[in-house]
Amino acid sequence: MLARVLVNFSIALVAVRMNKVRSLLTALGIIFGVAAVIAMLAIGNGAQQELLDQIKLVGVNNIVIKPIVEQKEEKIEEKVGKKEKKKFSPGLTLRDVRAIQDLFPGLSQVSPEIILDTYVIRNGFRRSAKLVGVQPAYFTIFNFQLGEGQVFSEEHLKIGSAVCIIGSGIKAKFFATENPIGKSIKVGPHWLTIIGVLDDRTVSQNSISKLGIRDFNMDIYTPLQTVLVRYRNRDMITAEMLRKEAMKSSGNVIIIGGNQQGENENEAESKNYHQLDRLVLQVAETDLLMPTAEVLTRTLSRRHYDVVDFEIEIPELLLKQQQRTNDIFNYVLGAIAGISLLVGGIGIMNIMLASVLERIKEIGLRLSLGARKSDIVQQFLFESVLISVGGGLLGISLGIALAYLVSSVANIPTIISLASILLSFGVAALVGLIFGIAPARRAAEQDPIESLRYE
Repeated sequence: MLARVLVNFSIALVAVRMNKVRSLLTALGIIFGVAAVIAMLAIGNGAQQELLDQIKLVGVNNIVIKPIVEQKEEKIEEKVGKKEKKKFSPGLTLRDVRAIQDLFPGLSQVSPEIILDTYVIRNGFRRSAKLVGVQPAYFTIFNFQLGEGQVFSEEHLKIGSAVCIIGSGIKAKFFATENPIGKSIKVGPHWLTIIGVLDDRTVSQNSISKLGIRDFNMDIYTPLQTVLVRYRNRDMITAEMLRKEAMKSSGNVIIIGGNQQGENENEAESKNYHQLDRLVLQVAETDLLMPTAEVLTRTLSRRHYDVVDFEIEIPELLLKQQQRTNDIFNYVLGAIAGISLLVGGIGIMNIMLASVLERIKEIGLRLSLGARKSDIVQQFLFESVLISVGGGLLGISLGIALAYLVSSVANIPTIISLASILLSFGVAALVGLIFGIAPARRAAEQDPIESLRYE
């Protein structure tokens, strides 16, 4: 039995090799279909991985509250010949944080942040950087891994110690050949002692543009209280602030180092009355994101006297909406790839039916020499499967090449998985088998006597 199968397979192989061009043209539909499946799945996997990376960057089940520095909306009404002044808001402060923690006991983590643009100096080298005042919950929410050292202790947080945790980029720039733990680095006007170094955090340009994420590796993190005590607390009115306001109102300018600074200099910073630059809240369950955000909006509006000087974002929901769009795109690509495979299968069936008509004498000769109908069926099935399998192998090579081409030219991440290759190859072989059945049965039904007489 095995010998007959091998003989039928060898005859089919010879027939395919004798008609190489026709076999290649027949397999084109399978080739492009398999290539489309592999490329589509590679793009889909890449988009899925990028989405997971972005969720790790923005955290899971997070609600982000950002202050709005400059207001465009003012309510002015005429009352008894006088204009009503616009309402006052204290801005986003630590008082809001404490109120939110009291009103929402179900929050997993709360992370207030203050972000300052500053500079770093060490051994005569200076570089711009961001000083981020945070609490330990920040590193948990955003999945930061501490490479060495320790996080801030309760004592650091209470007294505002002059300590910091640096990103891997800062370590590479300023401590390339030495261990930074325990060393001091000048951040702005103050020296901070390094107690920890974060692991490298890769951020793609796509994430930076879409999510507004900065390069975390070049940030310096210090306790929130340290920023408020040693650097800047916008919630406090100082003599310097009053002096500058007086100078601005009088129309004068301030002379510093020989340069004139008018009222437009650092205008954005002077208008920023918010103590905090960002507040991130982590909710225990995804279903609670929207209800919590709605209650937060009402709570903060009441605390800020109906001044809309904040905005609330839910990054995870935005990313999931993007994922739904990607899924629809993948479904469309999958349908196109499926149609290509269907067309390829129909092409195989048509060519094999035409081949039966061309080879009627050959079929009659084999039947007259003792071949069974099952042998003829096997021969033509082997031919169709060989064509589809060969097209599948070529399609795999083309699909892998297309995935790499898309990744390099369009700057779209692609991930080629073994499952996609096996799936496309299996579908190609199955298509050849299914669409080869009808031509094989038709060939086996030929009458040997009539076949030998066929001209």
